[in-house]
Amino acid sequence: MVLMLKGYDCEVEWHQLQYFREVAQQQHVTQAAGRLSVSQPAVSRSISRLERELGVPLFDREGRTVRLNRYGKVFLARVERALTEVAEGRRELADMVGPVRGTVAVGFIHILGTQVLRFRLEHPAVDFQLFQGSTAALLEQLTAGETDLCLMATHPEQPGLEWVRLFEEEIFAVVPPGHPLAGRESVRLDELANEPFITFKPGWGLRQLNEELCRQAGFVPRTTFEGEEVGTVHGFVAAGLGVALIPRSSAPREARAVWLHVSEPRCERTIGIAWIGDRYFSAVATLFRDFIIEYFRKTEAPRLRRSRL
Repeated sequence: MVLMLKGYDCEVEWHQLQYFREVAQQQHVTQAAGRLSVSQPAVSRSISRLERELGVPLFDREGRTVRLNRYGKVFLARVERALTEVAEGRRELADMVGPVRGTVAVGFIHILGTQVLRFRLEHPAVDFQLFQGSTAALLEQLTAGETDLCLMATHPEQPGLEWVRLFEEEIFAVVPPGHPLAGRESVRLDELANEPFITFKPGWGLRQLNEELCRQAGFVPRTTFEGEEVGTVHGFVAAGLGVALIPRSSAPREARAVWLHVSEPRCERTIGIAWIGDRYFSAVATLFRDFIIEYFRKTEAPRLRRSRL
């Protein structure tokens, strides 16, 4: 495929844009070539030719490392948009042929696993690309078009972002075995104000939630350790290194720490599903999104009725 770039008297081949984006992301020509499954000289020649056709350098060379310069940064934004548009066009055409075939790319937290399995049983021709990470990283992937949907525990205020609530999940106070509060069934969060806290790294939704809950309880948590997974945080607590605020559903089955209900303030997080509203949404992604929303609507209704009894 050959493209005529508006504003430039040149022709650019499709693979040149793909090579350029990969080099920009990797900041290393050899690593980019490996990910593209082509030779390093082929990538170098492609980038050099692209720069000649555009009439400006796109990278600053620093030994084997390359970095985007100001021209490259401007051009990358346009290239990302072009590649995303073409990818969405291909998916749209594929939908016209077979709407229940294709791939759904989902950023997710642990709770998604069972639902993916149920969906695959009903639609075996659908494949999944699953991504885990911090809330910030998942949002970045969603915004960049790398994923179709994202299950997250926050409702970020972001233009164009659509979000539907799925359910609420209780957050427990977790203390080590033998802790003075370990014999209790519940605690007020302010009773842990002087304890060392084990929490999550910045950018994770549970880190933000932990800080907000402690603020409501009137104190700033004294963080001693940071983790990226609930299982890791739980393990640190079980080892006696501090206390934590975590959801029980994410913890390992062998719950060695002691779980306490928090009576005040109300400790829970809302899980929802998000997508970009003004972007093309494939038929198979729509099918999976509607399946997830309906699944949790059905499972939440009985729970809410029981809670009112």
